[in-house]
Amino acid sequence: MQNSRFKSRSLACVAAFVASLLGGCATQQLPPITPVPEVDLARFMGPWYVIAVIPTAIETEAYNAVESYQLDKDGTIATTFTFNKGAFDGPLKTYNPRGFVREGTHNAVWGMQFIWPIKAEYLIAYLDSDYQHTIIARNARDYVWIMARQPQINEDTYQKLVAEVIALGYDSRALRKVPQQALPTPAKGAD
Repeated sequence: MQNSRFKSRSLACVAAFVASLLGGCATQQLPPITPVPEVDLARFMGPWYVIAVIPTAIETEAYNAVESYQLDKDGTIATTFTFNKGAFDGPLKTYNPRGFVREGTHNAVWGMQFIWPIKAEYLIAYLDSDYQHTIIARNARDYVWIMARQPQINEDTYQKLVAEVIALGYDSRALRKVPQQALPTPAKGAD
């Protein structure tokens, strides 16, 4: 009985998330976002800390949000999105959508699938040359993710990324900084 309720709640959360991704599809008449010219998928894989977001319904109380990617042999991308809900020590939430790279986009446009057969738009709209900072956008301008390889970035870098978000046609007042705990400092003498 308890397991059945848990499954029902989990399915309801995923359905709400997918609905929120699709909800903004017909809202604005802005020009399409141009994705980055090319993405080296091998370099893009691994963990990305969510620094700021115009959040979906499930992300409004996210702490320590991390999106991790792993390229599978079939060319799809196994994705793990984790965060603590409501506080640094809040319950851990985990979602496992699958990314599908769209042909002819030089790996910069994906469909992110939470529920079959729906694939939500995922545009890599900004990516620095060192693969340390990225912005994931949507043509609907409803959600956006500023992500970095480290849980903390300096204010100048953050403001530069916010300016990129604005240039894409988003309202930066809707951005929510995601609380991230700093990485622990290694003990003296540690390698």
